[in-house]
Amino acid sequence: MGRTLERVGDTWSLMILRDALQGLSKFDQFQRSLGVAPNILTQRLAALVEAGFLERRPYQERPVRHEYVATDLARDFAPVLTALMAFGNRHFFAEGVASQMVDATTGLPAEPVLVDRRSGKPMDSPDFVYAAGPAAGPVVLERVAQVARGRQS
Repeated sequence: MGRTLERVGDTWSLMILRDALQGLSKFDQFQRSLGVAPNILTQRLAALVEAGFLERRPYQERPVRHEYVATDLARDFAPVLTALMAFGNRHFFAEGVASQMVDATTGLPAEPVLVDRRSGKPMDSPDFVYAAGPAAGPVVLERVAQVARGRQS
């Protein structure tokens, strides 16, 4: 999680990715949509390009202007944004639902759930637990071992 949050872990970056995945690509479109200061937008766009979530492409020569297009990495991240939106709509609905995913045919709001691709089981079931990965260092190994000990007691 830490590696991902280093790359997209601030509000502006997440909102820029949302907008890019919905088809916005030009600096002024992002600025209009988000109301973000130009210097902040410039920094976040550059960081998202560097992290591989956006591709910067020239679309005008004089003056030179660029568009920012979602990459495969950004499209792979889209379900995370959908989950964040659904979570906010479920738990912070006092302000009202500003946007949501809907079924394109019926128009009914979607209720996204995270499932394991192999088994189809919901990831919040007791069948799944956190485990150390192949690159885990001593800190992660100890944390996972502590959690496992807690489950066994």
